[in-house]
Amino acid sequence: MATKMRLLRMGRKKRPFYRIVIADSRAKRDGSFIDIIGYYNPLPDPAEVKIDEEKALKWLGTGAIPTDTVNNLLSKTGILKKFSEK
Repeated sequence: MATKMRLLRMGRKKRPFYRIVIADSRAKRDGSFIDIIGYYNPLPDPAEVKIDEEKALKWLGTGAIPTDTVNNLLSKTGILKKFSEK
């Protein structure tokens, strides 16, 4: 089973809020997921990003592949740098 780190859209119309989740690569965008590792709120300036570093490193270590947007968020928070140092 290939796992991906991806965004799950929440919020109402024109007010997006995203959860960063671990999901099977075959699941739909807003479908089933395995674990929630954080959230991303793009509306405030600057955008809010909260990621559980311990969970993110664990899933990266087990082979979860982040999408492009999640990859950018992980690099902004410094988690990818910590993962590459291991």
